[in-house]
Amino acid sequence: MHKLVCGYLNIFPLNSHFNFSPMKRFLFFLSCFLILSCSSSKHNKEELDKLAEKYVRLGLSIGQYDADFVDAYYGPDSLKSTAVKATSFPKDSLLQSVNDLQNELKSFTGTNDSFQQRANWMSQQLVAFSRRIKIFSGEYRPFDEESKELFGVVAPSHAESYFDSLSKQLDGLLPGSGTTASRFQQLANHFIIPKEKIDTVFKTAIAEARKRTLAHYPLPAGENFTLEYVTNKSWSGYNWYKGNFHSIVQINTDLQIFIERAIDIGSHESYPGHHVYNMLLEKNLYRDKEQVEISFYPLFSPQSLIAEGSANYGIEVTFPGDEKVRFAKEVLLPLAGLDTTGISLYYKMLYMKGQLNFARNEAARGLLNGAIQEPEVLRWLMQYCWMNEETAAKSVSFIKKYRSYVINYNYGQQLVRNYIESAGGTENAPAKRWELFGKLLSTQVTPQELQKK
Repeated sequence: MHKLVCGYLNIFPLNSHFNFSPMKRFLFFLSCFLILSCSSSKHNKEELDKLAEKYVRLGLSIGQYDADFVDAYYGPDSLKSTAVKATSFPKDSLLQSVNDLQNELKSFTGTNDSFQQRANWMSQQLVAFSRRIKIFSGEYRPFDEESKELFGVVAPSHAESYFDSLSKQLDGLLPGSGTTASRFQQLANHFIIPKEKIDTVFKTAIAEARKRTLAHYPLPAGENFTLEYVTNKSWSGYNWYKGNFHSIVQINTDLQIFIERAIDIGSHESYPGHHVYNMLLEKNLYRDKEQVEISFYPLFSPQSLIAEGSANYGIEVTFPGDEKVRFAKEVLLPLAGLDTTGISLYYKMLYMKGQLNFARNEAARGLLNGAIQEPEVLRWLMQYCWMNEETAAKSVSFIKKYRSYVINYNYGQQLVRNYIESAGGTENAPAKRWELFGKLLSTQVTPQELQKK
């Protein structure tokens, strides 16, 4: 820019016969500055967009080998790899490509805020690319180091005595004899949705969540989802976002489904959970701002901390206070043909049970670090997470497949809650909470930004 301004000075020397007035000189140089600034911004955006395309191509290349890596892609077909898949996983060349792209993105440090935000977001995602490449190659790190590289955070750690003490505090709230976990299961068994009622109950719960979400957000026209029921999965529910504001929501029916799961899973996967999160990113960043990097969602990345944390927190945003138990009592239980007796106590215990959910992280941490074996993990999950044996076994299979991903649900939710509520989005200020939550779902927020609150 300095050379171009000097060029104008040489063309129009101040002592020449053009004899600009001071005001005309000011306006002349101001216009030059604005033109050059716009030109520079356009140039930088073009460069950053090219790096974003490299980011997408690289992620899709990893996905050619690692079937679990690509959670969603709705960008241009031109970025999909046309290269023939190698016979062996090209670990070293992929890691080199990650490193090269990280170095290129460093050039955007100190640029304008939007460019720097995009570059920083991609750089942090690339750290996860590198770790996942190594994991796929059989190169593991301790649980906390892995979660830091994949998801940008380390979840708090608690000794068994912490959960034992907390469990004992809750013991007196449940009637009957036996362990706290067994008495909770006896209560929970009254609220199992009959298989023939699952579809009706889930569709009703999701419809209510959608209605409540629409009262706060103008969702894209034509948005929709397909609801499917599947088996032989390690998860309870999954959202497969297909782009163009459409999702496939799958509910796993391997296990018995309790009444609260219709709201929790349904809302988590749809409104205002994953379906809304992906739609808002597609509309506000990919379509409106042409940020192609957002069209590619790698499952093992910091983005999943935001996605899972917001999807869980979104349940309480949508059904605050005692509205979940009221909706279950007045609508869902009658639909399922279940007695409402004891439902208030059940929901109270579910809330208490939520205070124990970090025990699942400890079980995963111990298993993946080799500190405990599977039978001990099952004991942890049944004793401190109040799971029945069937659900605990399914949870172990999830931990084995998705590893440190488990922290995204509970610690991610805690971070999102703190982020929203520290800015004034509390239960007592619902409009503010919806507003802040919507902004979170529409921007490239990093885990570090969540932790600043």
